[in-house]
Amino acid sequence: MASQTPFLSISISLALAAFLFFITVSADPDMLQDLCVADLSSGIKVNGFPCKDAANVTSLDFFSQGIANPGLTNNTFGALVTGANVMTIPGLNTLGVSLARIDYAPGGLNPPHTHPRATEVVYVLEGTLDVGFLTTANKLIAQSLKKGDVFAFPKGLVHFQKNNGRVPASVVAAFNSQLPGTQSLGATLFGSTPPVPDSVLAQAFQTSPGTVKHIKTKFQPKT
Repeated sequence: MASQTPFLSISISLALAAFLFFITVSADPDMLQDLCVADLSSGIKVNGFPCKDAANVTSLDFFSQGIANPGLTNNTFGALVTGANVMTIPGLNTLGVSLARIDYAPGGLNPPHTHPRATEVVYVLEGTLDVGFLTTANKLIAQSLKKGDVFAFPKGLVHFQKNNGRVPASVVAAFNSQLPGTQSLGATLFGSTPPVPDSVLAQAFQTSPGTVKHIKTKFQPKT
């Protein structure tokens, strides 16, 4: 029996390590009940949203028509993301999934951004797209997509989609988070409140403070 103790100890250690690895790489935490419809009006702050009284839950808490139609793309980048997440479908609270529809005008761009809480998978509904993501080794993984194609963007990595075609394009995007979050690099760095110091951005991008100030004017809120 004494000879088996080290083996048993190693086995337990490996099992514990595997369990901890699974926990750290999973997305949203597992749910602990059948449903927990988000009470979006609650002032309580938790990691997610508190549960609505089950007696008041209806089918509408799990329903949305928000991504049925194309979004308006007459904006700076010629693209629009319409979310179907816990903020629009409260029943997604604790379920760890959400969707979005992204529409692109000809030449439209969903600019480089990250989702800190989710991996993204897109399915092309219409048109063609050039897409890509960047690894932490600064390698670009890129692909041209057409109608019916699927492409995945790993959690937390910078990625983009560009419609270089002559007709509109659209995708449905799926996420393994009820609220994946989005950080658009340009808006994050040049449009934050309070602003990132010009000297920091000038040094980071190896340019002048004057150039930084000019870029910041492009990201100021529209009045």
